[in-house]
Amino acid sequence: MTHNRAPSSTVTEAEDQAARAIAASLSDSGWRNRVRDAALSSDEVAVTALADSAPGRLRTALAEADRQIAAAKGLDEGIGSLLQLRLGAESMRDSLAGGVTPWVAASAYDDDAPTVTAYDSLGRGHTVDARTAPSHPVYVLDIDGSKALAAGLRVLEDQLGRQGLTSPARSSSPSAAAAGFWTTRISEIRLSDDEEPWVKGDAEIYTLVTGFGHDGKVRVDPVDMPYLDNDGTTYRPNQILVNWSNYKYNLADAVMMEEDGSTNYRDLAKAIASVLLTVTDQGVYIPLVDAVLNAIPDDWWTDDPDYVDSWYTLAQNDNGTRYGARGNGSMTVQPYYVEEF
Repeated sequence: MTHNRAPSSTVTEAEDQAARAIAASLSDSGWRNRVRDAALSSDEVAVTALADSAPGRLRTALAEADRQIAAAKGLDEGIGSLLQLRLGAESMRDSLAGGVTPWVAASAYDDDAPTVTAYDSLGRGHTVDARTAPSHPVYVLDIDGSKALAAGLRVLEDQLGRQGLTSPARSSSPSAAAAGFWTTRISEIRLSDDEEPWVKGDAEIYTLVTGFGHDGKVRVDPVDMPYLDNDGTTYRPNQILVNWSNYKYNLADAVMMEEDGSTNYRDLAKAIASVLLTVTDQGVYIPLVDAVLNAIPDDWWTDDPDYVDSWYTLAQNDNGTRYGARGNGSMTVQPYYVEEF
């Protein structure tokens, strides 16, 4: 698949330009104080809305950045503002509250980048370590990942359906339908503790569950995991991962991804479909994890949908802890029967 421009470059440029504009606007003391009060009282500030009271053309600049980011991610125009602002680290609170004028940095950097650039109100760039938060307060301009991911998964599911990768569940008799269906439920899940740059916010995790539908075609079911914010933390969500009524075989795969801000969900759906539609039902289950990973264009692997881990051959009767093939995560699963009213 050919892309005129990687979505990551568009998002990075839009965030960087917006960060410069916000930094410049902080030369106005009244506006600077309003932003400071908002940043100290909230973990995330909807900066485009706040900019209604900003000096100059900041509101216009941020609205344009929002538009560019939404388009680059393949999201519907009606999603609204995605930009948000936060203080880079708790260690910066005292100096910010004490009146130090903060710098502003964009979060759209490669996870492996050793440094990030933060801008001051005079437009100068300051190179700071990506792993160790500076003593000078820094606002981080980021994307509302939860909002973007929820909207993106709706787009992904719609596009996969258009490509024929979400076949309907098997029809059944009234008596069978009344009985409900079997699922695999996650009772506990944990990801390994990776050292993320301070400039990055909470992780936004989703999982692509794959298998063969009852029509013999590959199907993909996206599952949002909005609670899975931090590595090194055990979560107990009791979330349904697999609805077995959607699948022909008693086996499915799961590929867990992290949305780092630049994913174009329409292109992701087309890329996955271009590979998975070539996989045919041979009468036995075929693992699909590698096919999903191979479908993602090479230029997306720089801070674009990050591969977290994968689970091969999940079965309906799995009951206990399953470790990911990459060794980066584990989840405890159990069969769970969903009864209909």
